Amino acid sequence: MAASEDLEELPGVGPATADKLQENGFESYQSIAVASPAELSNQADVGESSASDIINAAREAADIGGFETGADVLERREEIGKLEWLVPEIDEMLGGGVETQSITEVYGEFGAGKSQVTHQLAVNVQLQDELGGLHGRCIFVDSEDTFRPERIDEMVRGLDDEILEAELDHREIDGNVDDEGALEALVEDFLDKIHVAKAFNSNHQILLAEKALDIAKDHEDDDYPVRLLCVDSLTAHFRAEYVGRGELANRQQKLNKHLHDLDRVGNLYNAAVLVTNQVQSNPDAFFGDPTKPIGGNILGHKSTFRLYLKKSKGNKRIVKLVDAPNLPDGESVMRVENDGLKPE
Repeated sequence: MAASEDLEELPGVGPATADKLQENGFESYQSIAVASPAELSNQADVGESSASDIINAAREAADIGGFETGADVLERREEIGKLEWLVPEIDEMLGGGVETQSITEVYGEFGAGKSQVTHQLAVNVQLQDELGGLHGRCIFVDSEDTFRPERIDEMVRGLDDEILEAELDHREIDGNVDDEGALEALVEDFLDKIHVAKAFNSNHQILLAEKALDIAKDHEDDDYPVRLLCVDSLTAHFRAEYVGRGELANRQQKLNKHLHDLDRVGNLYNAAVLVTNQVQSNPDAFFGDPTKPIGGNILGHKSTFRLYLKKSKGNKRIVKLVDAPNLPDGESVMRVENDGLKPE
């Protein structure tokens, strides 16, 4: 954590302002540098002009915000982690898995398996890097009462025996995959590294995204830092509370702020951000699938990767890569089993 006197070195930041900044999660030059003047003005109780000066000074001190060469970008992108689904066909389609420092949106109709994906990745993210994980913990914002620890239990037990053995050994849990006591201890250890909060309305959901920054900061130097932030679902409360065209602008404005808060966690702490989204039917579509995600252009532009989940026969699901900056569109098939997501 940046000490108060460090923040006071920024122009216009005295002891009282430094305390307010820290109370609202602005504990480093970098966190201030990526804020907007309006946001900093509201949080620190300073004028927008002063807030702008503080942000510019923080950007200079943190050495961000300027141009860099393509080689610099390539070097920085080497820090990006890939979180595997452990379904080879999907991981290949995604270029190795879900990226950190990006927002990945998974949308589909009810029962398509969106929540199953969030649960599976909350397990997978804790695995060691060489096993397809990111050796990190998960923050889970639950807006539809979907989180079930029983599913985590089933999915941990559903991991390959080699992975289970490696995790038992890595977490220093005595026993093997045939030892029920060892497996129970392993499941409990996985659950301990998932931070869950239920969002009761859109304002509470926005607040929880801000609190996620605190959790990520608290565990930044831990053995298991925050490497995944899930929101299931991103749009349910916004859709229910802002009804009609008259509320559309207000809804989109709040959704935009919420997405920026989520993105900040991903960028500041090298975490993957996974959001699920509901869908609506497009009556103008005469050909093809009339289903489209809600959230409009704001969500479409902010999501780096967009995945469409479709039901198929039985427990099969089609995963369609709809949008990605560096990957071709594609389709893969997986099965949703009691013990997790599996290859076809």
